[in-house]
Amino acid sequence: MRLFVAISLPDQVRWQLRLLCGGLPTTKWVPPENFHITLRFLGELDGRDLDYVDAALAGIRAPTFSLRLAEVGHFASGGRVKTVWAGVQKEPALMHLRDKVESAVVRAGLDPDGQNYKPHVTLAHPKDPPPHKVQQYLAMHNLFRSESFEVTHFTLFSSHIGGETPIYHAERSYDLSANLVRYAAHR
Repeated sequence: MRLFVAISLPDQVRWQLRLLCGGLPTTKWVPPENFHITLRFLGELDGRDLDYVDAALAGIRAPTFSLRLAEVGHFASGGRVKTVWAGVQKEPALMHLRDKVESAVVRAGLDPDGQNYKPHVTLAHPKDPPPHKVQQYLAMHNLFRSESFEVTHFTLFSSHIGGETPIYHAERSYDLSANLVRYAAHR
């Protein structure tokens, strides 16, 4: 099973992101139901490895926190734009949660990720759009800011490839603790 750990987005934020999806030719847009912030891609896991990962993720304790999406950017390779994304405003609690997820999956037997983590929501995968159109799109949406939303849990998703777009299925959600927020706030 192909798996990843991510933060789901509330419907109102998905709607705000949906309004960004257009105006760039030769681009495959991500459907709003697939918008998420990946914490860790796990890849293909069998049943026993999945059980170890599930147990490790279930042991994570971290406070709830607020996030806001901010700006629109892109990843490129070989001079070609590969991904258009909405960024995540800097939030230490998100990085703390991501580090806990990384530690948990490594303890469960997976190899370390080894990549720099850049939190984002993938909006599109362009197919060789004219460079000036990409620059226009990015300039038009660079001031994008979502409303703030509360992160109360993270989710283990399976990804089923086939057809036009992948289908993501929430396998298990892991609650964050509001009690930890109160504890941290009183330190």
